[in-house]
Order: sequence, then structure tokens, then C-alpha cells
Amino acid sequence: MMETLESIKNSTPFWGKGKLFLKCIIIFLMAMLLWIPTNFIMEVVKEREGRQKEAIADISNKWAGKQVVTGPLLLIPYKVAIIDEKGNQSWVRENAYFMADKLDIQSAVFPERRKRGIYEVAVYKTDITLSGKFNSIPWEKLNVPAGNILWNESLLFFKVQDQLKGINEDIHVLWNDSNLVFVPQSPGQTPMEEAFVTAIPLLPETTATGGSFSIQFSLNGSEQLLFTAAARENKIEMRSAWPDPGFTGIKLPDTRVVKDSGFTASWKYMNRAVPQVWKNTFYQLSSSQIGADLLVTVDSYDKTERSVKYALLCIMLTFAAFFLVETIYKKSLHLVQYGLAGLALVLFYTLLLSISEYTGFNLAYLIAGSATIGLVGWYVGSILKSSKLALFISFVLAVVYSYIFSIIQLQDYALLMGSIGLFVALGIIMYFSRKLEW
Repeated sequence: MMETLESIKNSTPFWGKGKLFLKCIIIFLMAMLLWIPTNFIMEVVKEREGRQKEAIADISNKWAGKQVVTGPLLLIPYKVAIIDEKGNQSWVRENAYFMADKLDIQSAVFPERRKRGIYEVAVYKTDITLSGKFNSIPWEKLNVPAGNILWNESLLFFKVQDQLKGINEDIHVLWNDSNLVFVPQSPGQTPMEEAFVTAIPLLPETTATGGSFSIQFSLNGSEQLLFTAAARENKIEMRSAWPDPGFTGIKLPDTRVVKDSGFTASWKYMNRAVPQVWKNTFYQLSSSQIGADLLVTVDSYDKTERSVKYALLCIMLTFAAFFLVETIYKKSLHLVQYGLAGLALVLFYTLLLSISEYTGFNLAYLIAGSATIGLVGWYVGSILKSSKLALFISFVLAVVYSYIFSIIQLQDYALLMGSIGLFVALGIIMYFSRKLEW
């Protein structure tokens, strides 16, 4: 009997240490289990983001979509003699294409916000002027006899990406002194699908003087406006009352001014990627686009998704603080209480998602974070009956949420900030765990 009592007495410290270690393992497993619901929250974020894109697409389809204006270009057909094996001659029609020497684009964009439920998209109406000049028509570069060129079938053509909804009026072009009207092309008339064309009065004796053109029209669109640099020398100017442009395309503006009242931007671009004269195969000009996006600053879904990725880190650091409070201050927290506090940390992300759809991400983060910190701090304080420890836990949570917020805002430095933060957190945990007796 004496030996049995002595054995229990000697094993009690070991069991106490083992119990502490076992609880630590269980807390870690609980944190991993609480991380699972955050993956479902991530799916909800993606679903809401998908609904936003559907709403934007619906508005754009009914107004007009993103617009790209290409051209104008000059098409001159010519005929080529083909002799078959029997010596019979036939003629095949081919096309030659000429880019203008200079193209000057002026665009005044008048934006408007359209809403579908809680979602918003930027639409616009823009007044566009395309003016330029063909210094000459260098048909000699084609190595085609002048008699084979079909001058009377020459066409000037250009394209607007969403012209069915974007253009609601006839488009005129002033070619030298002639006022001409663009019409939709016949199928296969030019290599650009749905291009506008007009016949150009060209004669062999006038090719040396070339021709000048001026086109003015209004265009509806949404989210983005791009122009294709379809000349050797291109000058593009854009102005708008929209305060949040995103400049895009092959080149950023040479000069730009962005204010709360709007923006102005100008580009100069020499298109050396495409020859000025070519024949047969049509060069695609889509790689030479320049313009701007009208950004609606709704980045709440992206930032919420990134914040959810740090959920496990937030739960682990909070549980580590709980565990240190237990062991250092000899206060006991039940595993169920760990679980309830962890659920509050998980619900933070659903609060963040739902509130951010109405207030924006930053304010939603402040509201959801304050509510979660207040709830967990009150809960722990009421259990431990210590306002001091409640303030300590609240402080830890405030530091963790502030740290994660800074990582989300400084996306380019996320890895650096994350590494430094984890190192500091590990150092603090190591400092307070020095006196733990395992």
C-alpha cells in the first residue's frame, strides 16, 4: 500500500506536465479544425465576386462594352495575273494596306455610374475626333504595275469594337474636300470584322499628294476605352472627369494629370511594329493599343479574400496568447471556451465580407475587427474575472488585426512584413514561455 501511494505521488508531477502538453496539442488541433470553415468563407467571397462581375456584364451588355477604336486604314485592291499549266491566264484580286503617316486622336470622356443592386459599374459617353494625313500613297512599294491597281475601288476603313450598341448615328469623314459617310462593310470586304468603310476617290495622278481626313463621332462604352496606334506617328489625348483612371496598353502616358476632379493624359507613339505599307496578309494591330480604364474602386472582395488567407495565423496567435495567460497567471480556460472564442474569430470574416459590400473594405475591417475584439475580450475577461487580462487579450487581437491589415495594404511587401511579424511573434512567445515547466 505504501509503495502504491508513493508511486502515485511520484507520477503526479509527470501527469501534470503531460496534461499541459496534451492540452497544447488539442488546442493546436482545434485551431486546425477552425481553419476549415474559412475555406467555405473563401468560396462565399468568390461567389459574391462572381455576382458582381455578372451585374457589371449585364449593365455593359445593355449600354455598351469596353471599346477599342482602330484605324482608319486605307485599302487599295489590285489584280494579279495567274497562268495555269495550260498557259491560260486568269486574274486574282488581292489587297494592299496603307497606314497613315500621322494620326491625331482627341477624346473627351463623360463618365457616369450605373448600379445594379449593390454593384456599380462605370459607363461613359465620349466625343472622339480622329484626324490625320497620308503624306502620299506609296503604291510603288507594292511592286505592282500601275495598270493592275483598282484605284476606283479604294476604301478607307476603321473599326469600333462594340459598334452595335456604342454608335447611334451616322459617321462622316472629311477626306480632303469631300464629305463621305461610313457604312457597315459587306461580309469579307476588309480583314476587320464589322468594320465601317467608305469609298475614297483616288486617282494615279493624285497619289503623290496623299490625302487628309477628319472623323468626328460620339461613342458609348463602359469600363475601358482604348485606341489602336494605326499610323506611323500617333498622338492621343484623353480627358475626363473620372478621378480613378487606370492607364493601360502598350505604353503609359507621356504626360498625365490626375485629380479628384478628373484626369488628362497624352501619348506619343511611333508604330514601328507594323510596316506602313503591306499586302496580302493583314497585320494585327491589337498589340499597339493605348488608353485607360475607368476604375470603380471596389477592391473589397480581393482584400477580403487575402485577409481570409491569414485566418489560421490569427487563430494560432490568439490561442497562443490564451495558453500563455493560462500557464503564467495560473488561470484555467476550458477547451469549449477556446472553441467559442475561435468561432468568434472565424465569424470576423463573414462580418467583414457582408459589411464591406456597403461601406468599403477599410471601414468594414475596422467595424468587424472592433466587434470581434470587443466580444472576445469581454468573454475572456468575464471567464477569468480580470479586466486586466481582458485588456491584454484585446490588445493582442488589436495588434494581430492591425498587422494583418498592414500586410493586405502593402501587397508588394507582404512577404517581408509577414516574415518580420512572425519572427517577432515567435520571439515574444519564446520570451514569455521561458519559465514554463513541461
